[in-house]
Amino acid sequence: MGDTSSLGFGHFLAESDPVIRTLLVILALMSAISWYLIIMKGISQVIRQRRSAAFLSHFWSATSLESVQNELNVHGVHEPFGHLTAHSLHAQAHHERFGAAKLEETGSQQEFLTRTIKKVLDEETTALENGLTMLATVGATAPFIGLFGTVWGVYHALVAIGSTGSGMLDKVAGPVGEALIMTGIGLAVALPAVMGYNWLTRSNRVLSAKLDAFAFELLTFLSMGRTLQANVGGGRRAAPVPAPGAASLTAVK
Repeated sequence: MGDTSSLGFGHFLAESDPVIRTLLVILALMSAISWYLIIMKGISQVIRQRRSAAFLSHFWSATSLESVQNELNVHGVHEPFGHLTAHSLHAQAHHERFGAAKLEETGSQQEFLTRTIKKVLDEETTALENGLTMLATVGATAPFIGLFGTVWGVYHALVAIGSTGSGMLDKVAGPVGEALIMTGIGLAVALPAVMGYNWLTRSNRVLSAKLDAFAFELLTFLSMGRTLQANVGGGRRAAPVPAPGAASLTAVK
């Protein structure tokens, strides 16, 4: 197998067969994809949080839903809370103007609003989870791909040693140690993917919980049809009292 001083990653690549090289290419692609998803979704997460905070600050300081609608018309929708608000306001206005003109619009205005809000929540959840399946797949399969490469390398190393008739430790340890490189590469690919998946999943879960709570309050405001007035004495917004028959939080989720 050559001088043991020449053993290493370079020697391993030079002596590897097409199967090992194919596995290395697959692991390299998986690593590139996982890092791309982690970086891009991480940046999107930060931007989304800043835009959501800015919209919520404007929403809770607004004097009426009409001013919120004007803000959305001027600056557009760039985050989940604004997306939910814009669709809800549009659904309310559409139902007031046309009523139940189509099958998807049947029922009372509150029922139509509830269905619209649930649809938007499902869309936002799907958008947040986009790409996470790939990260989970990389984290779960990369170690096994590396392990397969190690088994394949050990098998061929032992076959080559057996054909030479030499069973000395220095002739066995080097090739077997080189084969373990594939396991190390598999773990190096999997660890960032698993950590990125857990971080993004938790961040999405927190955002989804805030969006669900906001959806309930928004539905309450739209159902009451009242102007959001500030509490002049305490300088804080008065707590809304749900109208009779207002949908519960479980109806929105």
